[in-house]
Amino acid sequence: MTNETKVAKIGMLCWETGQVPMGLRQLEALVGNSTNPASYAFPVRFHPVSGANVHSILESPDSAVLRTMIADARTMASEGIKAITTSCGFNAIFQQELAEAVSVPVFTSSLLQVPFATRIHGPKSEICILTANARALRPEHLSSVGIASTEGLHILGLERCEEWNRMFTEPDLEVDLAVIEQEVLDTTLRAMQEHPGIRAFVLECTDLPPYAAMIRRYSGLPVFDFVSMINYLHSSL
Repeated sequence: MTNETKVAKIGMLCWETGQVPMGLRQLEALVGNSTNPASYAFPVRFHPVSGANVHSILESPDSAVLRTMIADARTMASEGIKAITTSCGFNAIFQQELAEAVSVPVFTSSLLQVPFATRIHGPKSEICILTANARALRPEHLSSVGIASTEGLHILGLERCEEWNRMFTEPDLEVDLAVIEQEVLDTTLRAMQEHPGIRAFVLECTDLPPYAAMIRRYSGLPVFDFVSMINYLHSSL
């Protein structure tokens, strides 16, 4: 058992080793990314899940992978991990099943913060979700994390961005991170132009927190992301 395993309170269920596209591996090198240990002031135990990848989590959620995640999460809990999270916000669709099956707290997705952001800004407030792929973010993802209504909720996806989309259409090739940063900013500015009543941003994708400070700076609004969620949960342990 490694020192990380001994002292980590939070365990993260990650995509299977070798199943992460090249562009996403580039993003993982940025501080703020969910799978970069430098993103946290505390140790996190990272656990690759067999079968977890773009297809089985984001494109077509797989119940077989969910069963593996439950078994792996239970093992980590038995070894002293105090809470379980995941490395992809689209695991939101598994929130209820995982939470019910594991003896420790489970927080699958930063989307869990949407009801919180809505409540603190008022029930009629407008909240913007920035997601890796708006077309793949289904009502089941939202309801599973307690989002009862989409009224006042604006969902903008990065699948419309050419360089971002290359990570999935050309998974073996590198991407231009400077272009992706500009695409994230352009999407933020488009959200504010199309929906001037937005009061806060919630970043679904665990690859977006490296850009949270930029989004705050240009929007002047609160930004909730995976890092804000994991820091909050860790402080509760």
